[in-house]
Amino acid sequence: MNAQHPIQRPRRLRRTPWLREIVAETRLHPSQLIQPHFCLPKESGREPIASMPGIERLGIRDLIETVGEDMKLGIRTVLLFGLAEDGCKDSTGSASGDADSAVTNAVRALKEEFGRDLMVMTDVCICAYTDHGHCGVLEDGDVKNDPSLPLLTSMAVAHADAGADIVAPSDMMDGRIAALREGLDAAGHEEIGILSYAVKYASAWYGPFRDAADSAPGHGDRKSYQMDPRNAREASRETALDEAEGADMLMVKPALSYLDVIARMRAETHLPVVAYNVSGEFSAVKAAAEKGWLDEGAVVYETLTSIARAGADLIITYHAREALREGWIKK
Repeated sequence: MNAQHPIQRPRRLRRTPWLREIVAETRLHPSQLIQPHFCLPKESGREPIASMPGIERLGIRDLIETVGEDMKLGIRTVLLFGLAEDGCKDSTGSASGDADSAVTNAVRALKEEFGRDLMVMTDVCICAYTDHGHCGVLEDGDVKNDPSLPLLTSMAVAHADAGADIVAPSDMMDGRIAALREGLDAAGHEEIGILSYAVKYASAWYGPFRDAADSAPGHGDRKSYQMDPRNAREASRETALDEAEGADMLMVKPALSYLDVIARMRAETHLPVVAYNVSGEFSAVKAAAEKGWLDEGAVVYETLTSIARAGADLIITYHAREALREGWIKK
């Protein structure tokens, strides 16, 4: 060996578990994880979701019990989705802004039980409340942008009135961040944050979620308002627009097929970056694990680590509870 040019040995820092731990570049912590919940419009009840093993639709009492157990694991942030009451869906999703909806009632109950110890985020979109399943008002078969904004604003204000900490519009209508910010401020909710689904792709990975939330479009698709999976520069445009309109946090959805977009967003903004590890990504791992084709814990750890490594500060994931309970992620 030439003394002036010693052989480089990166393996020296991989030799023991503790060496690997102290030089790790990416770390996961329970505070980074957000657990989604599907809220039923009733006091109690648990409804398993066949396409999402281990995830249930929950009535208010069951939601409080489940969230309380999750908090013991270190999960202190939830994202709530609501289901409409029977017979309440219509062409404009008018029930989405009700002060007595599944989500508003769940928010009030969670805040009464846990107060500031729990961060409550709520999804803002009318798709679960429309009889056609689209995320905006339909006219002659087309989703109309501007007529949808007042409905989204009304929904966000109702959630804030109930005690939500952060509202998260997922509809992908243009200008909705500015509309929500104006509406929230006018209602006295200047302190309520907006997590924008800034970069939401028209993805094939959403199937199980649409079963869970009963929100699949009755006809057509959402490609006229959700983003084209072929585009990345467009993500930068969406991010810049939402930041300028007043978003406090920015999301990329889905996560795994768009790690490059997460990294791009992280490089372009100083706002917190959130990634949504969506239902199809969750269910694919579950299905393969049930077949014995992969080590579920190891894959979940690697998946969530890759999302954080790409630049996500927070990760919305259906794996959160099990990953912590089973020790796949160290507390």
